[in-house]
Amino acid sequence: MRKGLLALTILGFLLPGLSAKAAETCDRTCLKGFIDQYLAALVAHDPSKLPLAKTVRFTENTHDMKLGDGLWKDATKIEKFRQDIIDTTTHNAGSYFVVDTTSGMPALATLRLKVIDGKITEIETTVTRTPEEGFFFDLTGLEEPSPAMNYVPKPDERMSREDDIRIASYYPRGLEAGSFVKVDAPFTEDAYRRENGRLTAGPACTWNPSCKNIKTQPSPTRPGLHDRLVMVDEQMGLVWHRIDWPRGAGHRLAAWEVFKVYGGKIHAVEAFLQRVPEDEKSGWE
Repeated sequence: MRKGLLALTILGFLLPGLSAKAAETCDRTCLKGFIDQYLAALVAHDPSKLPLAKTVRFTENTHDMKLGDGLWKDATKIEKFRQDIIDTTTHNAGSYFVVDTTSGMPALATLRLKVIDGKITEIETTVTRTPEEGFFFDLTGLEEPSPAMNYVPKPDERMSREDDIRIASYYPRGLEAGSFVKVDAPFTEDAYRRENGRLTAGPACTWNPSCKNIKTQPSPTRPGLHDRLVMVDEQMGLVWHRIDWPRGAGHRLAAWEVFKVYGGKIHAVEAFLQRVPEDEKSGWE
């Protein structure tokens, strides 16, 4: 009996998947660690540093690729702006960040990792390298993570996962209707929107006279809008969607929108935008 127990204990050390530690749920710290590992491996141009599942799938800008191609070839440094989103319920870890490249021009990137049994099973990324690709491109607005996005809601301000999703869903509904007033989106008075670093709505917005109030700001209807819930960070009140709609002949505008929601309100919206061909979907629907 003792020999069998010893053998099982040794096997647990040799095979992390059988160890008690690996059997535990990967918590926030654990999931954030996978983002850290990924970004470190990215700038080292060495995907072998990652704990990958044999069936791992990797996409960049919706296209299936070999891990090590794309941004892996020219990323040099992760800048200070980095916003993580951690979803312990679905075992997803996400981030949107600014990365320096060998071209000398920083790129705007998004990352989603799916982690199962200590292994990365899914890697979904986007990379926007130029203003032409991104519609807006204002790095001055991406020097530091936003204090509003990183505010930790108090226990009495937090909502259920279902309510987080419900409140955030007013935004894509408002886009589709062409009016946040029509859908009565629950924005706070100081709510803002920042897209690719540019402040496009909120009290401090100077982009145009009507942009100071995100709820009443004029907006066209967006027929053909696609909306996909990516993940929910219940502790931080962050809900991440990928939303895309037709924008110009032959193109769609794909927006990775993060909503800060707590206390029944939308407090902030931050997005990375990218032009994509009109028939292109995310590939992860």
